[in-house]
Amino acid sequence: MTNIVLFSGSSHQDLSQRVANWLGLELGKVVTKFSNQETSVEIGESVRGKDVYIIQSGCWEINDNLLELLIMIKACKIASSSRVTTVIPCFSYARQDKKDRSRALITVKLVANMLSVPAGTDHNITMNLHAPQIQGFFDIPVDNLYSEPSVLLWMWENFADWRNCIIVSPDAGGAKRVTSIADRLNVEFALIHKERKKANEVDRMVLVGDVKNRVAILVDDMADTCGTICPLLTSWSRPEPPKLMPSLPWDLLWPAVSRINSAPFEAVVVTNTIPQEDKMSHCSKIQVIDISMILAKVIHKTHNGESVSYLFSHVPL
Repeated sequence: MTNIVLFSGSSHQDLSQRVANWLGLELGKVVTKFSNQETSVEIGESVRGKDVYIIQSGCWEINDNLLELLIMIKACKIASSSRVTTVIPCFSYARQDKKDRSRALITVKLVANMLSVPAGTDHNITMNLHAPQIQGFFDIPVDNLYSEPSVLLWMWENFADWRNCIIVSPDAGGAKRVTSIADRLNVEFALIHKERKKANEVDRMVLVGDVKNRVAILVDDMADTCGTICPLLTSWSRPEPPKLMPSLPWDLLWPAVSRINSAPFEAVVVTNTIPQEDKMSHCSKIQVIDISMILAKVIHKTHNGESVSYLFSHVPL
């Protein structure tokens, strides 16, 4: 690959290095902080006429990471790069995708505008958007990849009893995701209807479906506190606890770690779209699926002007 530069923001440098290793590239040099924690970006090499890719995940210090990404994009544009593509495995503010109460702002639309208009990114690559319609908030091309193929491959390789399972969605909004996985595994599915008092606090839950004597695999797109799933698993009356809970791409915050350790299931399977090493050191149940190869492949195909549709439903081998 020629005429390409790969940069990493400070949010998830391990993932960026893994992507660079797959591509056979060195990460570009960037300086991003003053001693007073003010974000300052200095591009340490020429990007004139280059195809630039910036990897920055929306996690931990989200606002700092978002501002850093915007400054990096603008710095590359001002330095005469031919094209800037942002690679955001975990997209910031994706949960604020609708006006669900009076005077609420669709914040993810604002973030999309900031990336494409004042900053000037030409193309965005992300993974498992909380709502697919977020792609419509952009006026630039967006490739929304899915971790579902990687999760299925992991199950086939690591879970011998996957044929005797039922796929469960923690809410009605995830029904489409769950039915897609259940169809590919040729197994049944169930879903949980939950009523919330406020964010991360569930008032009532009702299970729709029969999980008796089954291995339950709960699939969610984010599990920041596990405040819904862990109490539900504890309350289920069944001879065998659930084996797995794949939580596809998103955060596992510290409240989730203590709940996972005490919950009656075998493992929590997440992707490394955000750093998980610190959580893994405190919770042996957390297992990680590496998606760096998928990101490397989409960067390779995009740079060479090739179709990426194969990656929406298959794992590159």
